[in-house]
Amino acid sequence: MDPVEVARKLTLHHPEGKVSLVVMPESRAQIAFELNGEPCAVAFAPHKTLLEVLREDLGLTGTKHGCELGECGTCTVLLDGRPVLSCLVLGLACDGHHITTIEGMARGADLHPLQTAFADLGAAQCGYCTPAFLLAAQALLEQNPKPSRDDIKQALAGNLCRCTGYIKIYEAVELAAARLRGEDAQPSRESLYGRR
Repeated sequence: MDPVEVARKLTLHHPEGKVSLVVMPESRAQIAFELNGEPCAVAFAPHKTLLEVLREDLGLTGTKHGCELGECGTCTVLLDGRPVLSCLVLGLACDGHHITTIEGMARGADLHPLQTAFADLGAAQCGYCTPAFLLAAQALLEQNPKPSRDDIKQALAGNLCRCTGYIKIYEAVELAAARLRGEDAQPSRESLYGRR
Protein backbone atom coordinates (compact mmCIF):
# COMPACT_ATOMS: atom_id res chain seq x y z
CA MET A 1 0.00 0.00 0.00
CA ASP A 2 1.27 3.47 -0.87
CA PRO A 3 2.39 5.32 2.30
CA VAL A 4 0.71 8.51 1.10
CA GLU A 5 -2.64 6.70 1.03
CA VAL A 6 -2.09 5.47 4.58
CA ALA A 7 -0.99 8.85 5.93
CA ARG A 8 -3.36 10.90 8.03
CA LYS A 9 -3.67 14.62 7.56
CA LEU A 10 -3.77 16.73 10.68
CA THR A 11 -4.69 20.38 10.80
CA LEU A 12 -3.09 22.51 13.48
CA HIS A 13 -4.11 26.03 14.38
CA HIS A 14 -1.31 28.55 14.28
CA PRO A 15 -1.56 32.33 14.86
CA GLU A 16 -0.61 32.95 11.22
CA GLY A 17 -3.08 30.43 9.79
CA LYS A 18 -3.56 26.71 9.47
CA VAL A 19 -0.64 24.32 9.06
CA SER A 20 -1.15 20.83 7.62
CA LEU A 21 1.11 17.96 8.61
CA VAL A 22 1.27 14.54 7.07
CA VAL A 23 1.84 11.91 9.76
CA MET A 24 3.19 8.61 8.53
CA PRO A 25 2.47 5.39 10.39
CA GLU A 26 5.42 4.22 12.47
CA SER A 27 7.73 2.14 10.31
CA ARG A 28 9.85 -0.69 11.62
CA ALA A 29 12.91 -2.31 10.15
CA GLN A 30 13.91 -5.89 10.78
CA ILE A 31 17.42 -7.26 10.68
CA ALA A 32 19.05 -10.58 11.47
CA PHE A 33 22.56 -10.95 12.83
CA GLU A 34 24.63 -12.96 15.27
CA LEU A 35 24.53 -11.58 18.81
CA ASN A 36 26.96 -13.02 21.35
CA GLY A 37 27.29 -16.19 19.30
CA GLU A 38 23.55 -16.76 18.84
CA PRO A 39 21.29 -15.96 15.87
CA CYS A 40 19.14 -12.90 16.53
CA ALA A 41 16.38 -11.07 14.69
CA VAL A 42 14.92 -7.79 15.87
CA ALA A 43 12.47 -5.18 14.60
CA PHE A 44 12.97 -1.52 15.50
CA ALA A 45 12.49 2.03 14.28
CA PRO A 46 14.97 2.50 11.41
CA HIS A 47 16.52 5.66 12.87
CA LYS A 48 17.84 3.87 15.96
CA THR A 49 21.52 3.40 16.66
CA LEU A 50 22.98 0.04 17.56
CA LEU A 51 23.25 1.29 21.16
CA GLU A 52 19.51 1.97 21.26
CA VAL A 53 18.63 -1.34 19.63
CA LEU A 54 20.77 -3.27 22.12
CA ARG A 55 19.43 -1.50 25.20
CA GLU A 56 15.84 -0.68 24.27
CA ASP A 57 14.80 -3.43 21.89
CA LEU A 58 16.93 -6.34 23.09
CA GLY A 59 17.19 -5.47 26.80
CA LEU A 60 20.98 -5.77 26.89
CA THR A 61 21.91 -2.95 29.25
CA GLY A 62 25.59 -3.85 29.71
CA THR A 63 26.41 -1.49 26.85
CA LYS A 64 26.26 1.97 28.42
CA HIS A 65 24.98 5.33 27.28
CA GLY A 66 27.73 7.88 27.63
CA CYS A 67 28.14 10.99 25.53
CA GLU A 68 26.27 9.62 22.49
CA LEU A 69 28.72 11.66 20.40
CA GLY A 70 31.46 9.07 19.94
CA GLU A 71 33.85 10.75 22.35
CA CYS A 72 33.84 8.66 25.55
CA GLY A 73 33.95 5.04 24.34
CA THR A 74 31.46 3.86 26.97
CA CYS A 75 29.19 2.27 24.35
CA THR A 76 31.93 0.13 22.76
CA VAL A 77 30.86 -3.26 21.40
CA LEU A 78 32.57 -5.61 18.96
CA LEU A 79 31.26 -5.63 15.40
CA ASP A 80 32.81 -8.53 13.50
CA GLY A 81 35.52 -8.62 16.17
CA ARG A 82 36.45 -4.95 15.93
CA PRO A 83 35.61 -2.33 18.57
CA VAL A 84 33.00 0.19 17.42
CA LEU A 85 31.13 2.96 19.16
CA SER A 86 27.57 1.70 19.10
CA CYS A 87 26.18 5.22 19.50
CA LEU A 88 27.54 6.03 16.02
CA VAL A 89 26.46 2.85 14.21
CA LEU A 90 22.95 2.63 12.78
CA GLY A 91 21.19 -0.55 13.76
CA LEU A 92 20.32 -1.16 10.11
CA ALA A 93 24.03 -1.36 9.26
CA CYS A 94 24.41 -4.47 11.44
CA ASP A 95 22.28 -6.78 9.31
CA GLY A 96 24.21 -10.00 8.71
CA HIS A 97 27.10 -9.07 11.03
CA HIS A 98 28.46 -10.51 14.29
CA ILE A 99 28.01 -8.37 17.40
CA THR A 100 29.53 -9.05 20.80
CA THR A 101 28.42 -7.19 23.91
CA ILE A 102 29.67 -7.57 27.46
CA GLU A 103 26.84 -10.05 28.07
CA GLY A 104 28.54 -12.41 25.62
CA MET A 105 32.04 -12.21 27.04
CA ALA A 106 31.76 -14.88 29.74
CA ARG A 107 31.02 -18.48 28.77
CA GLY A 108 28.31 -19.62 31.14
CA ALA A 109 29.60 -19.32 34.68
CA ASP A 110 33.21 -19.03 33.48
CA LEU A 111 34.42 -15.45 33.33
CA HIS A 112 36.71 -14.41 30.50
CA PRO A 113 40.33 -14.06 31.74
CA LEU A 114 40.05 -10.29 31.24
CA GLN A 115 37.05 -10.15 33.57
CA THR A 116 38.92 -12.20 36.17
CA ALA A 117 42.02 -10.02 35.89
CA PHE A 118 39.96 -6.83 36.26
CA ALA A 119 38.43 -8.27 39.44
CA ASP A 120 41.77 -9.53 40.78
CA LEU A 121 43.45 -6.15 40.37
CA GLY A 122 40.56 -3.86 41.23
CA ALA A 123 40.67 -2.38 37.74
CA ALA A 124 36.97 -1.49 37.86
CA GLN A 125 35.76 1.07 40.35
CA CYS A 126 32.32 2.46 39.61
CA GLY A 127 32.11 0.00 36.71
CA TYR A 128 30.31 2.22 34.21
CA CYS A 129 33.13 2.20 31.67
CA THR A 130 34.27 -1.36 32.40
CA PRO A 131 32.26 -3.20 29.70
CA ALA A 132 33.79 -1.01 27.00
CA PHE A 133 37.34 -1.44 28.33
CA LEU A 134 36.88 -5.21 28.53
CA LEU A 135 35.63 -5.51 24.95
CA ALA A 136 38.31 -3.21 23.53
CA ALA A 137 40.95 -5.21 25.41
CA GLN A 138 39.47 -8.49 24.14
CA ALA A 139 39.78 -7.27 20.56
CA LEU A 140 43.39 -6.25 21.21
CA LEU A 141 44.36 -9.61 22.72
CA GLU A 142 42.76 -11.52 19.86
CA GLN A 143 44.98 -9.58 17.43
CA ASN A 144 48.07 -9.28 19.62
CA PRO A 145 48.49 -11.92 22.35
CA LYS A 146 51.61 -10.24 23.77
CA PRO A 147 50.95 -6.49 23.69
CA SER A 148 53.34 -3.94 25.10
CA ARG A 149 52.09 -1.33 27.55
CA ASP A 150 52.04 1.16 24.67
CA ASP A 151 49.97 -1.25 22.55
CA ILE A 152 47.46 -1.50 25.41
CA LYS A 153 47.34 2.26 25.86
CA GLN A 154 46.73 2.77 22.16
CA ALA A 155 44.00 0.11 21.99
CA LEU A 156 42.18 1.58 24.98
CA ALA A 157 42.76 5.24 24.15
CA GLY A 158 39.20 5.78 22.95
CA ASN A 159 37.74 4.79 26.31
CA LEU A 160 37.50 7.28 29.14
CA CYS A 161 37.44 6.43 32.86
CA ARG A 162 36.84 9.03 35.54
CA CYS A 163 37.73 6.78 38.48
CA THR A 164 40.83 4.64 38.06
CA GLY A 165 43.68 6.59 36.54
CA TYR A 166 44.11 3.71 34.03
CA ILE A 167 47.15 2.00 35.61
CA LYS A 168 45.12 -0.85 37.12
CA ILE A 169 43.31 -1.28 33.79
CA TYR A 170 46.62 -1.59 31.91
CA GLU A 171 47.96 -4.04 34.50
CA ALA A 172 44.78 -6.14 34.28
CA VAL A 173 45.13 -6.39 30.50
CA GLU A 174 48.78 -7.44 30.89
CA LEU A 175 47.79 -10.06 33.48
CA ALA A 176 44.99 -11.45 31.30
CA ALA A 177 47.29 -11.56 28.28
CA ALA A 178 49.83 -13.62 30.22
CA ARG A 179 47.10 -15.99 31.44
CA LEU A 180 45.71 -16.37 27.92
CA ARG A 181 49.20 -17.30 26.72
CA GLY A 182 49.20 -20.12 29.30
CA GLU A 183 51.59 -18.49 31.73
CA ASP A 184 51.08 -19.00 35.46
CA ALA A 185 50.60 -15.29 36.00
CA GLN A 186 49.45 -13.96 39.36
CA PRO A 187 48.37 -10.45 40.28
CA SER A 188 51.33 -8.30 41.23
CA ARG A 189 51.54 -6.77 44.66
CA GLU A 190 49.94 -3.40 45.05
CA SER A 191 51.67 -0.89 42.83
CA LEU A 192 51.99 2.83 43.19
CA TYR A 193 51.51 4.87 40.03
CA GLY A 194 52.36 1.85 37.91
CA ARG A 195 55.80 1.27 39.49
CA ARG A 196 56.49 -2.13 41.00
